[in-house]
Amino acid sequence: MSHTAFNFDALTPDFMWYALESIGVRAESGFLPLNSYENRVYQFTDEERQRYVVKFYRPERWSEAQIEEEHQFTLELIDAEIPVAPPVRINGQTLHHYKGYLFALFVSVGGRQFEVDNLEQLEGVGRFLGRIHTVGAKQPFLHRPTVSLDEYLYQPRQILQQSTFIPMHLENAFFNDLDLLIKSIEQHWNSSFKTIRLHGDCHPGNILWRDGPMFVDLDDSRNGPAIQDLWMLLNGDRADKLMQLDIILEAYQEFCDFDCNELKLIEPLRGLRMVHYMAWLAKRWQDPAFPLAFPWFNDPKYWESQVLAFKEQIAALNEAPLSLMPQW
Repeated sequence: MSHTAFNFDALTPDFMWYALESIGVRAESGFLPLNSYENRVYQFTDEERQRYVVKFYRPERWSEAQIEEEHQFTLELIDAEIPVAPPVRINGQTLHHYKGYLFALFVSVGGRQFEVDNLEQLEGVGRFLGRIHTVGAKQPFLHRPTVSLDEYLYQPRQILQQSTFIPMHLENAFFNDLDLLIKSIEQHWNSSFKTIRLHGDCHPGNILWRDGPMFVDLDDSRNGPAIQDLWMLLNGDRADKLMQLDIILEAYQEFCDFDCNELKLIEPLRGLRMVHYMAWLAKRWQDPAFPLAFPWFNDPKYWESQVLAFKEQIAALNEAPLSLMPQW
């Protein structure tokens, strides 16, 4: 089953019902699709009126050992009383097989959207990220990858080069500016950072708010620098970001030390995410869910805007990195 040819067509409601039945869970309600493109994730109610989420993993993306490592990390966080959505153990297992698919069951957690501009919520998130990283630092992932230029820059550049998405009249400008961005990131990249197990994709959409934060979707969990879990929470102009960073780190450092040298990685990591995201969409375009969800990706205007975004990111890399000044 190749990456490009694969789609989730086999995943009918009946198929999912039988998959769940194979582990002794009977779905009573219909399957409500949740926002996920990489995998397929559905909420349902069982015969005891208990709400669950079932996740069917995209084949060939992660190995079983990599998925089990993510589940193990999540369960360690639960043991440390950190609010994450845990996989459910059934007969001692969190990962299940059914007719070529791997799937897992999670308790359904409700909550409101985390508000990035709510400084009290930001402080709560900072505190729990400090606790997550205290657990994450105890040992590395052995099977999951480590944030690297190869995975986030060099491989994506190759995917984009081989794709047919970039309009011909833009090709030269696009790849010239992409290569300038890559060069700039290389100059600012420091791979001597301490690596710990991370949430990996800690953007505001993966945090719910109840009486405190609830972290969901550790599917991108990997080894990397602590700042990878913090920078996506910053938004607005430089003054806003400095204030947010100050609030996050003050709360974070109640539980976990933070190396301020990692602040220099914020803009390189933002550049990595930009390039990786484009290549991810290109790589998954054969999956029918993608053209429906991201129709703008095939529009020349999008690619023109990306050339501009490269230039802006290069400028951001050349500015002084955010740094925390002592307040007095």
